[in-house]
Amino acid sequence: MALLSLIVLTAIGASLDFAIRNAVEARLFQATQRTAVDWIVSMTSERAPLTPALPRRADLLQVTDSRGRVVAAPPEGTPPVRTTPLGTAERVRNRTECGPGGDRCFLVTAIRIPPQLNHLFGPDEIDHVHYIHVGKTRPALLAAYRLELLTGAGVLAAAALAAWATWAGVGRTLRPMAAIRARASQITAGDLSLRVPEPARDDEIAQLARTANRTFAEIEETVGCQRQFAQIVSHELRSPVTALRVRLEEALMYPDEVDLRDAIRKALATTERLQSIIDAVLTYARVKREVPTSEPVDLVALVREETSSRTYGSPVRVPVRVFASGEPKVLGNRSQLAGVLGNLIANAQRHAETAVEISVASGNGEAVVTVSDDGCGVAPQDRERVFEPFVRLADGRRRDPGGSGLGLAICRAIVRAHHGTLRIEDSPRGARFALRLPLLSSDRPSAVPTTAIRPAPVIPAH
Repeated sequence: MALLSLIVLTAIGASLDFAIRNAVEARLFQATQRTAVDWIVSMTSERAPLTPALPRRADLLQVTDSRGRVVAAPPEGTPPVRTTPLGTAERVRNRTECGPGGDRCFLVTAIRIPPQLNHLFGPDEIDHVHYIHVGKTRPALLAAYRLELLTGAGVLAAAALAAWATWAGVGRTLRPMAAIRARASQITAGDLSLRVPEPARDDEIAQLARTANRTFAEIEETVGCQRQFAQIVSHELRSPVTALRVRLEEALMYPDEVDLRDAIRKALATTERLQSIIDAVLTYARVKREVPTSEPVDLVALVREETSSRTYGSPVRVPVRVFASGEPKVLGNRSQLAGVLGNLIANAQRHAETAVEISVASGNGEAVVTVSDDGCGVAPQDRERVFEPFVRLADGRRRDPGGSGLGLAICRAIVRAHHGTLRIEDSPRGARFALRLPLLSSDRPSAVPTTAIRPAPVIPAH
């Protein structure tokens, strides 16, 4: 960058030097040419041209003939300066001429004198060509390369200033980057709570810092959830594994006292319990990792299918009443949404006393499915806990001892993957689960009278 600035400034300095020199010389040559013309006009037979007075606007005045001899010059003027004769076709010439030794130079304008004035210089000069030379002393700025030296010094000073400004600007820009890099190097897997400093200004570096902090926050949350999930999984698996090991060790240590068939049967039940937990854990991890495939889903038809599929063979005889308003459609994975609805229906039927009600409606760009039961409900302080992995309330463990505690966590993960929400809302009695999903853009709520679908008992999920 500094080298490029020096090259550009050098080109600018050279152009400026050339322009200044030309401007000064043009102004001086214009003055000398005007003085020479005025002197020629003033030459008359009454004035003695051999001893002309030095004009006020000139430092040199002399008349030479074609042989280069000085035939007229003011007595108080400078010593004669050697001049270069004009060519045959030249009438005016502007050039720099120097005196003996080159110690003093002049900007000289030479003009050919009309032949009819030759008699003024004597009878011997009638047949010769004469020239008048008027000069101004060359300014000190143009002498001895002073202008070039000053321009070069200015270029170097400007280049140094540009380099300093670049260094200061880059340093000011990169200083936050150094702070961000230093802080980022301190963020490790063991401590994800640190954040990089965010500059106060709103530029690319500040935006990068804010983006990095958001990323670190998401990583911290994800790692925290993974650690918590791993701890919960290990805790949930420890009990059945311990029970299985105790039974097997007991059968080996006391073969005569333990019924081997009964021990194997209990071990198999414990293995099935382990398999159920592992399958639920894999389902939960897959749902949180994968993006669901999308297709138009008619929620009313999906609710109808889930309720009708649980008609026979259910040990729970709690009726389900479904109310639909309109035909809301959403974009999502049909099988996953069916699993969510089935889990909510089964959960409501397990806790209901007399009936379960399901309503399907739409409004404000959302499809809303509510599943309500008339059971004992969920305490306000537990309404978020029940969606955490492996969290099971006392009533849930009593009604479903074989559950894994991952059903509602999987449901919420599926709903979030569909950009929706699932929460427990206030209800006069029992629990009320509200599922909200974005409507299809082309779907519009229609004013269809509320109709009830035939109640049907639901088989609980296992």
